[in-house]
Amino acid sequence: MDGEGWRFGPVRVAARPHPPGQRGEPAVRPLLAQWLGRDEVPLVRDAHGRPRLLAPFQDCDASWSHSGGLLLLACARGATVGVDLERLRPRPRALELARRFFAPGEAGRLAMLPPAQRERAFVRLWCAKEALLKAHGRGLAFGLHRLELACADDDPAAPLRLLACDPALGAPADWRLHEWTPQPDYVAVLAWRPAGG
Repeated sequence: MDGEGWRFGPVRVAARPHPPGQRGEPAVRPLLAQWLGRDEVPLVRDAHGRPRLLAPFQDCDASWSHSGGLLLLACARGATVGVDLERLRPRPRALELARRFFAPGEAGRLAMLPPAQRERAFVRLWCAKEALLKAHGRGLAFGLHRLELACADDDPAAPLRLLACDPALGAPADWRLHEWTPQPDYVAVLAWRPAGG
């Protein structure tokens, strides 16, 4: 991380402290304005609630997420982006939630993990799914089961990759995922693909 944040492929990401329970949009507007060199940001929500930048920045995309006391903002030109952030905490119902909402293969792989690894693996999957669905523009309402992720060689320490997804999301190979720890006890996932992909 440099003084301003991170760069992953075409995507710029920044982390900022954020008061729990407050909306993220008021906090990201000033940073977006700074990045775009404007006093105000032409940001609106589409029919599904996804943020969209208007002219002259319609070739830019932005996404943000907050959890605990941290906020992430991702912005790219020429790419569609989604970011999700979760603070690690006990999730005793992780397997139950995975069986109910995730693809069957994901729930099965989580069930095979030792309990000590299961909660972090669940959060990684959740973040990746939410980042992908934010980028797609429909959010969680589209359905967490409509995309399936796995770690390479079923190694829970390996990076996640998109195995399959609903055709509305395009081809799995079009998407890029980047997982990282922006601060201790946090998991973040950034999803992006070329705009128009």
